[in-house]
Amino acid sequence: MTPEYAIEGIYSVKSDIFSFGILLLEITMGRKNFLGFNCRFPTLLAHAWQSWNEGKGLDLIDPILSKDSCRPDQVLRYIHIGLLCVQEDANSRPTMSSVVLMLKTETISLPKPERPAFFTGRCTNMQDQIAANSCTINGLTISDDLPR
Repeated sequence: MTPEYAIEGIYSVKSDIFSFGILLLEITMGRKNFLGFNCRFPTLLAHAWQSWNEGKGLDLIDPILSKDSCRPDQVLRYIHIGLLCVQEDANSRPTMSSVVLMLKTETISLPKPERPAFFTGRCTNMQDQIAANSCTINGLTISDDLPR
């Protein structure tokens, strides 16, 4: 869900671009985007952005893609395009026609992505997950509502 829709209820053509960017990152990284990704990076976007800024983009690539004869530079380009699609400012996100052109033409230079929109959420650990899945027995009282 785009931040502008989650916060302000605004939906635009750039909302689809955001969703496409998430999907592109999930495919290239081989992971789903959800809160509780891990304690250091609470979302997939946070992980992708941090690794990209540290110059560790190759660490983001799904190992299965490396085995399937995908060129690492090509997959890094897809991650770059994904990060362009999930920028916080909707006006900075490319149009879908631009994204298609970027995907088809490797000679087009890509702009530097700005900070993506992501919510930090909270870190979940195993104890939180166990507590969420456990049941408790509560006392229940029923009162009869009868007229006097």
